[in-house]
Amino acid sequence: MLRIRGLTKHFGAKKVLDGVDLDLARGESLVVIGGSGTGKSVLLRCVLGLERPDHGQILWQGQPLAGRNRDAFMQGSGMLFQHAALFDSLPIWRNVAFRLLKTMPAAPARRIAIDKLARVGLGPEVADLHPAELSGGMRKRAALARAIAADPQVIFFDEPTTGLDPIRAARINALIRGIVRETGATAITITHDMTSVHAIADRVALLDQGRIRWQGQPGQMDSAPDAYLRDFTRGIWRE
Repeated sequence: MLRIRGLTKHFGAKKVLDGVDLDLARGESLVVIGGSGTGKSVLLRCVLGLERPDHGQILWQGQPLAGRNRDAFMQGSGMLFQHAALFDSLPIWRNVAFRLLKTMPAAPARRIAIDKLARVGLGPEVADLHPAELSGGMRKRAALARAIAADPQVIFFDEPTTGLDPIRAARINALIRGIVRETGATAITITHDMTSVHAIADRVALLDQGRIRWQGQPGQMDSAPDAYLRDFTRGIWRE
């Protein structure tokens, strides 16, 4: 469904991506892990068109991700931002239905928003509240409802459990996994939370020094021959 070949990106003299090759199958949940500053978010931003790669190619369903193909890709995508990124001035239902309101009247858009809020465990009483009136975990769930509001083919999750306590993080992980399974959506998640990795990943890719260093299933990480991968997954620091 998505193929990345030879992707490079510099910021001044700093090379952040150095020839990334990555494939994503339809309906697969891929989790990209790596240390802070290794280029995970830059990779995501390049796919989404928020950054222009210096070199390389991104193919969506076999075609270059540009022009009309990019428009179709964006229309069929959803995004859960790291800090929810809800619009403070809008009630929750309008946040969830933000894209829907461009193509349909308010009444049906509100009904869909309330339905999606229910899917993530938020009742209709939340619909007319504003983001500042919600807890951090509730804001994250509202942002997840927005990400799935248009029934996307592919969903991007940027550090979905950042800032959440372990119980709320586990709930978000379970919601993500359930939504991916139920809808058949393709998912790309960026995280350094190993609990999230084991909860939601079909496949894991380790990004290090601008390249994909290792790929495999979550259960293969502990026995992988790569010492850096084992240290990373276990939180071991070596001088």
